[in-house]
Amino acid sequence: MRESIISLTQFKSEASQQINALKESSEPLILTQNGHASAVVEDYTQYQKRQKSLAMLRLMVQGETDIQHEHLTSQKDVFKNIRERLKAENNDG
Repeated sequence: MRESIISLTQFKSEASQQINALKESSEPLILTQNGHASAVVEDYTQYQKRQKSLAMLRLMVQGETDIQHEHLTSQKDVFKNIRERLKAENNDG
């Protein structure tokens, strides 16, 4: 992943062009202030993809944790519970 680094001052003076470049490259833009990294700007589509990826990773970690702590439900029990819920809904309605 190649990162572009520019100053906040440069970004402000070229904001429109920089945002267009973000859409084309899909790489984040690191903004510096007083010579130090201070912010990251990225295309919204890339942001959404990153958020979805993080959510999937969190689910995977939770699944691994559940396995380690033996918090498991068999497939048979899952389908049994679903059938019972559906049957109860049909009887109520």
